[in-house]
Formats: sequence, C-alpha cells, structure tokens
Amino acid sequence: MGIDTYHIPVMLDDCIEALNIKPDGVYVDLTMGGGGHTREILKHLGPEGHLYSLDQDPDAEANAPDDERHTFIASNFRFVRGALRLRGVERVDGILADLGVSSHHFDAKHRGFSFRGDALLDMRMNSRAGRTAADIVNTYTNDALADIFAQYGELDTTWKIANCIVRARELKPFTTTAELVEAVKPCTPAKEEAKFLTKLFQALRIELNGEIEALKMALEQSLKLLNPEGRLVVMSYHSLEDRLVKNFMRSGNCEGKIEKDFFGRATTPFKLITRKAIVPSDEEIEQNPRSRSARLRVAERIANEA
Repeated sequence: MGIDTYHIPVMLDDCIEALNIKPDGVYVDLTMGGGGHTREILKHLGPEGHLYSLDQDPDAEANAPDDERHTFIASNFRFVRGALRLRGVERVDGILADLGVSSHHFDAKHRGFSFRGDALLDMRMNSRAGRTAADIVNTYTNDALADIFAQYGELDTTWKIANCIVRARELKPFTTTAELVEAVKPCTPAKEEAKFLTKLFQALRIELNGEIEALKMALEQSLKLLNPEGRLVVMSYHSLEDRLVKNFMRSGNCEGKIEKDFFGRATTPFKLITRKAIVPSDEEIEQNPRSRSARLRVAERIANEA
C-alpha cells in the first residue's frame, strides 16, 4: 500500500519548515499514516539524525520507510513518552502531529468511517481494539449520545438526533453505516446532508477512539520530551482540537490558564512561532479537498523553561 493510495500529506512543506530540522537531531512523527511527512523528514536528516514514527493502525506499518535512521512504533501517540523511553530516548528536537483521518480510512469502506456506501459500523483507528461505533449507538443513553454529537460534532438539536437513534435501535440493533444514515433521516437537513452526516460520523469517531483525551496526553508529554528550542508542530482539523492546541501552546496547559511568576509576569514554556494558524493554499485545497479544514500551529520550547 503506497503513500499515494493511503494519504496525501497536507501542508507538507509548511510542516517541514516549521520543524526547523537539524541534520543530527531526533524527531517524532506522532501520526505516520501513509508516511508522507515521515519520508520528507528523513530527507532532511543526516547520518546521525533519527526519526521515530508512531501509528496505532496496523495498516500503517506497511508504509514505514526501510531506513536505519527510522524506527516505527506500533502505538497510540498518547503513550509517546513511554514508548520513546523504552528505546532509550529522553529528549527530542521536534514533534509533528497531523491529527487528520487519512484518506485510506475513508476510502477503505469496510472500516466504516464514511457514510457513503454501506459497511459495518466500525470506525476503530486500531482495528485490534474491541469496541466499535456500533457499540456506542447501541448502548449509550439518549443524553450521552446528545452530548457527544454536540461536543464533538457541533450539531444542533442533538436530542432529536439521539431520539431517532434510540427509537431505531429498539426495533433492531445497529450493525451498518447505512442503518445509521437511515435512522437519522428525519433529522438530516435536505440541503446539507453531507455536512450533517460528516459531523455525525466525526463525533462518533472521536468518542470511540478517545481522540481528545489522547491529544491532551500527547501535548502534556511534549513538555517533558522537547529539548530547548525544540519545535512542536500540530495540524488539526476540528475546532475542538485546534482550541486545545492553541491553549496549550499559549500557556503550557490544555485549559489555557496562564501562570504568573512572583512579579506577576506571565510565564509560558513556549514561544509561539505562529500567532495565527497556517491554513492550506487555495491551490492545495483544489488539489486535495480534504485539506480545507486543516489548521497548523507551531511553538518552540523556551530554553530556560525546559
């Protein structure tokens, strides 16, 4: 499975420039996927440099470059610090995270990430994990479903959507994506069907895979991993993720709480390299429509805070 069929890397040049790669540095790609960013980082490393790439999806391992300067780690990035310490790595010079779902996941219909067509209602990033999206829609209470659709899907009248699902499952438990699409038809806006279903499926995916909690854990670990002047480069595709990243880079915590020193001066472990998020060019969006919601933020570890 090649990179072209797996995933087109988004804002590739911007990500590489943001990492400010040193040829002899140690770097981490938290989301290897198709290996596009991983391969480009390796092009900028010398013989003494090394790159560690993580991915929890078994399909991704086939994309790992055969390079002595590269180590693939089959793991969720929430465990990045422990995974690196097992390999004798305490500090790194840069961390890259592309939080987008790869084209491979949407195009592999059997994985159940897409509302187009029909497949088992799966949505597991790690296909070896147990619970599926079907388990969520079949077991969560009305209130719990409404909450995740509001928080992770940013949908309106989520109690109506939850009611549709609960009523449908009383007749027959959900097993496929088409059954879910059919169940929520009474709540689906005719003129914005694709947008509505995208947000609905997104909310289930984020909940199932614990994506927000995993991001919080990875961000917090980056503080302990980055060397002074090391770069944290994060590309998000959802406003909730982007808000977390923005808060973290501004303050060093996911809540965005600015700490102050004895003299009342604001303290932060990062210097912002990007005051505003970098977005894809019109040309890139035209070539790769899935990049349109990408937001890239970059921060540098302050030396005297490391």
